[in-house]
Amino acid sequence: MTGFGWAGADKIASAIRRREVSAAEVLEDQLDRIQRHDTRLGSVVTLDADGARRLAAEADQALARGQVWGPLHGVGVTVEDVHATAGMRSTFGGYRPFAEHVPAADATVVARLKAAGAIIVGKTNGPCLWGPDSIFPPTLNPWNADRTAGGSSTGPAVAVAAGLTPLDIAGDTSGSIQCPAAFCGVFGMRPTEHRVPLTGTLFIDLIRQLRVLVTAGPMARSVADLRLALEVISGPDGHDPEVPPVPWRPAGPAGLNGLRVAYSPGYPPLVAAEIRAGADRLAAELAEQGSVVEDALPDPALAGSGQLVEDLLAVLDGGSVQEYLAILDRRDKLIANWDRFFASHDVFMAPAMPMRAWRADDEPTDDSPENQAFLALELSQASGCPMVVIPAGTDGNGVPFGLQVIGPRWGDEPLLAIAEAIAPLTGGFRPPPGL
Repeated sequence: MTGFGWAGADKIASAIRRREVSAAEVLEDQLDRIQRHDTRLGSVVTLDADGARRLAAEADQALARGQVWGPLHGVGVTVEDVHATAGMRSTFGGYRPFAEHVPAADATVVARLKAAGAIIVGKTNGPCLWGPDSIFPPTLNPWNADRTAGGSSTGPAVAVAAGLTPLDIAGDTSGSIQCPAAFCGVFGMRPTEHRVPLTGTLFIDLIRQLRVLVTAGPMARSVADLRLALEVISGPDGHDPEVPPVPWRPAGPAGLNGLRVAYSPGYPPLVAAEIRAGADRLAAELAEQGSVVEDALPDPALAGSGQLVEDLLAVLDGGSVQEYLAILDRRDKLIANWDRFFASHDVFMAPAMPMRAWRADDEPTDDSPENQAFLALELSQASGCPMVVIPAGTDGNGVPFGLQVIGPRWGDEPLLAIAEAIAPLTGGFRPPPGL
């Protein structure tokens, strides 16, 4: 097994366990790719090469003794800088007051990756919120450096797309996984809200102001790696009381014949022609495979989903308790409509982003038509339902676009199976040219 840049975490872990390759060999290949490509891309903002080499050697020694640490034994991965890492710099995506911050404890998602045998090679840029005040330069799209890589979990998407890591754990509040996964051509998952503990994530939010909307979720080059990562990081940790004891329920392969797909070709109204054509094409291919594709929307006020997210974030920034509760009541009604909708549909399909990746130096304004169209696609964020981004093609600028499939709350496992069945119809992940 040579050239590990495009190998999945599950494949690498299997090869290491079978002694076909050592963890040290895979790591050196990974560090070489980071050195060769990330000087230009800027996705890995903190690198612990020495610590990773030490752990890779320990992983190989353990395996020689017949010890397997877990399903990710000896696999080098990265995590977004939004997650605290014990003994490793954690700046919250370049936030200047945290420029030299080194936590004493790991976030739960980091601790669980380590317990599964993963080696944390470094931290990726994000959340990219600080603009010119960030201590890090912008992260570039590996497909076209003149076009945005999305945000705010930009580093994870770029590192995965460029073959610098097989998987990354990102964070999402209002499209932070959805947008960069689409624009970088990788798979991304926003799990059911509260499926993954947030202990040690958003470590600058000491009073846990963001108890809703925020999730941690994986980015990878395959649905299989999304599944592997989510199974590792999900479930109660005894510290985040919002996470219920929902057990992991493995789902077998999903068939497309008879799959009940809701897809509304006119939603939202403002979608780039190439993206609309890609979504229409997939809907037609699903119908050819025997899926029942119906033009249906889960809520008559669906276009207001993003505005609900914006209103909730605004009230958290300075509203009254009464205003906060009123918005939560609006959200409760929306969630109930989604729950009823999924009684007669297996998934809802829509574009992940309505627009092509914009110029990196020309981000749409909040009141632009493009941004308003994106707000209409913040569906998982508003509803708390799980969502998977699937790469679906490239636009005229040579930059990827993606589609999203959404399933019922707590149905993460069957949604992953459905996404895995759909992905071959769009071609799945493709490496950026020149990498």
